[in-house]
Amino acid sequence: MNASPNDGTEVLVLQHLNEDGPGYLGQWLDEQGVRWQLRCTEAGDAYPASVQGFQGLAVLGGAWSANDDRPSLRQAEALIREADALGIPVIGHCLGGQLMARAFGGRVERQTQPEIGWLPIRHNSSATARAWLGETPEATVYQWHHDSFVELPPGAELLAGSPACAHQAFALRQHLAMQFHIEITPAKIADWLEHPGQAYPVQVLLHRDSVQDPAGMHAATARHQATSEALARRIYETWRARWRG
Repeated sequence: MNASPNDGTEVLVLQHLNEDGPGYLGQWLDEQGVRWQLRCTEAGDAYPASVQGFQGLAVLGGAWSANDDRPSLRQAEALIREADALGIPVIGHCLGGQLMARAFGGRVERQTQPEIGWLPIRHNSSATARAWLGETPEATVYQWHHDSFVELPPGAELLAGSPACAHQAFALRQHLAMQFHIEITPAKIADWLEHPGQAYPVQVLLHRDSVQDPAGMHAATARHQATSEALARRIYETWRARWRG
């Protein structure tokens, strides 16, 4: 949905790469009747100069590193900080969560072990973790990342981790940063597996406990997509409850 922030648009969604679109997030926003604006830098869209006038900011993932020297990444971080100053809740997916970590003073680094596919996380059952992620501590979520926020920003609360990645989600004030792809859909997975990158076949062989092969991934999608969407609804509803106005 295309709009400008002064015409009633409620949410700004920042997309980095063409293949990493809003997925289930877009579906959920439409189902809720939310007016939202998508800006994709790889498609040639300029990110807005300000988030003034929006109620919520969502930052998507992508194959880039948050530490890459790219102007659009630094602008995304500036918009995240501005949203915080204005009281606008930010939600980050994978690269988006890593950019939130950097924007607020944390640190992102490459992991020795990637996570690719449907893998378990566990939250710590704190009140904040239950508010965002539900009462059940365990969940199986979709991952595709090599980097992670290895040092949380000052004041952030760690909510969840996994065997291969200690920091899977953190909350800071009204914001949530996730390492996993809660916006995932079967269509996104199919697109990614068509062009998974040259390193993926090697990673399947080297990291069988944290990288799924295509057959295993498709079978896991059939088992876990519905519960992933249920968790996504919980997360997005909690985010929306924090919107201004």
